[in-house]
Amino acid sequence: MNIIIVGCGKVGTTLAQQLGSEKHDITLIDSNPERISSLADSLDAKVLQGNGVSFKMLQEAGISRADLLIAVTGSDEENLLCCCIAKKAGHCKTIARVRNPIYNNDVAFLRDELGLAMIINPELMCANEIARIFQFPSAIKIESFSKGLVEMIHFRVTGDCLLSGYPLMNIRSKLGVDVLIACVTRGEELIIPRGDFVFREGDVIAFLAKPQITTEFFNKIGFQTGRIRTAMLIGGGKISYYLAQRLLLGGIDTKIIEQDYDRCKELSELLPKATIICGDGTDEKLLKQEGMENVDGFAALTGLDEENILVSLLAKKISKAKIITKINRINFNSVLGELQIDTTTFPRLLTADTIVRYARSLDAASDNVENLYRIEDGKAEALEFYIDKESRVTGTPIAGLKLRSNLTICSINRKGRLLLPTGADSLQVGDYVIVVTTNPGMNDITDILQA
Repeated sequence: MNIIIVGCGKVGTTLAQQLGSEKHDITLIDSNPERISSLADSLDAKVLQGNGVSFKMLQEAGISRADLLIAVTGSDEENLLCCCIAKKAGHCKTIARVRNPIYNNDVAFLRDELGLAMIINPELMCANEIARIFQFPSAIKIESFSKGLVEMIHFRVTGDCLLSGYPLMNIRSKLGVDVLIACVTRGEELIIPRGDFVFREGDVIAFLAKPQITTEFFNKIGFQTGRIRTAMLIGGGKISYYLAQRLLLGGIDTKIIEQDYDRCKELSELLPKATIICGDGTDEKLLKQEGMENVDGFAALTGLDEENILVSLLAKKISKAKIITKINRINFNSVLGELQIDTTTFPRLLTADTIVRYARSLDAASDNVENLYRIEDGKAEALEFYIDKESRVTGTPIAGLKLRSNLTICSINRKGRLLLPTGADSLQVGDYVIVVTTNPGMNDITDILQA
């Protein structure tokens, strides 16, 4: 497909990298000459300097033949206007990033009236992800498939966890819990395990199960399952605002520590049920005074990665809280793995993955891709396919299919009934099928088979 990306900040650059790796033709527009120069050297894409709201600039970028335009500049209004012009100038689908909370109640109206395919809010998405994890403190990450019927839960094996030194084959046979292990990350290696695989302390496991089964599984392996009752958020930005809204609605006592006095006044008016503290969120003395040692949930959400990492390490040292750390730059991953911070959240990756998933759905060859998640730092993909017709994969027991290596069929949603498949099960028309694989760029359910 021909894709135009307007705005080459963190999200725009990440999109260009991910969509470019899937062999789409990418054109980038940004008004910053230094950024454009850097991207021209590092990306296989057409790069233009200029104002993406300009009709002339969009014409130069090839708007008349574009299939998709994505506007992710720093201005919500520019993004919306750019999409409107693109709709008039061409025949492409359009996506706008809109982050200001004042537009929250107008998203459906703006999308429908302006004819946009999608309006996306990274901070709101990030807040929603954190809120889900706070409901299951033992989890590192939670992804939802089949409209919530099944979840993929990521967690780390600890020394006192039953799974340390435990064979995979015993989970169903001895624990009697209906879960399916999708993949295991051990150090830098991602493993799609078989029955004789033995878990070790430090492994990060991704498994699929119904939400109610997840609680049973965590109880049996000795992990905490109750949701948090108190939360401390460091930084008073948009993510903290959205997250506090969610937490307060759930009856969770929420405290925000923010350094800017004017922002504190604003938050006090917006969130009257929250406790707003004006102070330095990296001040150890202040954090202890405000009860860091006793909170159930802790989220470091400032605009500086370094501050978020340091304050999370402090929280890990002096509290038993579930800790979530916001990271803006992806190149910290190897260090974060060694520090074993509970959970990291990357707003730009959440945004990019959502848009990439939509881009795949536009491709005629991939119209049965319902969901796509990049998991374990992009080392693997979890895809949900809808089987809309008979093919080489239907009607044959899974054990008889010649599946590609490094791939597992994790679950089947058949008319609302969840199956965690064995070799004797077969795929049928109408099934929603979740596959985890290290093979990138799969577009159709038949791609699970060897060539």
